[in-house]
Amino acid sequence: MSRIRDLQKNLFGGTTSNARQFGMIFTLLAIIVYFQIATNGLTLTSGNLIALTQQYAYISILSIGMLMVIVAGHIDLSVGSVAAFVGIVVAKAMQEYDVPWPAGIVLGLAVGALIGAWQGFWVAYIGVPAFIVTLAGMLLFRGGNQYIGNADTVPVPQGFRTIGAGYLPEFGPETGYNNLTLLLGLLLCAAVAWREWQSRRVRSQMEGAEPAPVWISVLRLAIMLGVIVFATLRFAGGRVGTSFPVSGIILAILVIAYSFYTRNTAGGRHIYAVGGNARAAELSGVQLRRVNFLVMTNMGVLAALAGMIFVARSTASGPQDGLSWELDAIAAVFIGGAAVSGGLGTVSGSIVGGLVMAVLNNGLQLIGTGADMVQIIKGLFLLGAVALDVYNKKQGRFSIIGSLTRRFRREDPPAPAAPPAPSPTGSLARK
Repeated sequence: MSRIRDLQKNLFGGTTSNARQFGMIFTLLAIIVYFQIATNGLTLTSGNLIALTQQYAYISILSIGMLMVIVAGHIDLSVGSVAAFVGIVVAKAMQEYDVPWPAGIVLGLAVGALIGAWQGFWVAYIGVPAFIVTLAGMLLFRGGNQYIGNADTVPVPQGFRTIGAGYLPEFGPETGYNNLTLLLGLLLCAAVAWREWQSRRVRSQMEGAEPAPVWISVLRLAIMLGVIVFATLRFAGGRVGTSFPVSGIILAILVIAYSFYTRNTAGGRHIYAVGGNARAAELSGVQLRRVNFLVMTNMGVLAALAGMIFVARSTASGPQDGLSWELDAIAAVFIGGAAVSGGLGTVSGSIVGGLVMAVLNNGLQLIGTGADMVQIIKGLFLLGAVALDVYNKKQGRFSIIGSLTRRFRREDPPAPAAPPAPSPTGSLARK
């Protein structure tokens, strides 16, 4: 069994978050394979992958902000209403006041920041629980959307639609593929290879740490590069006029930026500290109110961006925009491995969780499942994912694969020497 653990550690990393992310990636791959077979190959066609990216980019953007809110120990129920409110404000400004669409985007982000700051003020400085504040915000901004829009749809200009329905433009000689998408895939392959090499170099220089065997690195790199090349060719080889969506580029930039912020900056670590133990973090010098305020403000900005991307793809803002978005974002975060109690979760894990929900929803629609059953299956899947996470914690395990195969594995043979007698404290603890 120790060899199995070493193999898991080398392939997927030895941390709890890495193992959980691997479990979700394994689940995602299983779902993709199932629907690829059930739909006779429709799931991984170029057209479906492009549409999938455009349809669920806004939910993934929301999940990034929701992750930080949940890690800090809060919940935000207003993100769908905030997105809809910002969408109608921007659409009205561009239609009735001739605001240029770039200025409309800036206006939308500013409105989202103000809304987030308003809710953050109540949470951080007045002490009202985020659940109550955002529940009130959900009602307030849903009503504001319907009041400003008069329950009508408001179209947006063509230039604005680029952020939600645009693609990377054609460039260079005719190759049968979109050359910018091919270039993007090549750069991503180079980045993945460089990161793997850098990781091995750093571990070799660390005292007491050894890099994984070369064949492990080669295998891991081959798998990642294979996935990237496959996806690149699919996105670049769609019908003429399509390629990798602009909304996907925006999402990728946000994933890189927020992953760096949460992992490599003091501000990001403060969010985890507050979610893990707010009192201890405050005693350690973390400005608790400031962290909570900024987390809520950031959520408002990302909700505004998600709302504008959805409106741009839909070509108009309507009264039904944003319905149940908060539930999809929360589900993506929890499926991606975030702890219900806060203090644990990653941006990449939330994106994987969002992809699981997106592929599940898309696949069920492709095989003709009714909307009622789609909701039931998604709800059961969320409940199962969270229940499995709680079960693994109680069992002291972190790997989903390990929990599935535990009963089929034999324990390591005991050591020849007898273990020392337990202390009274240890005996009481076991009882």
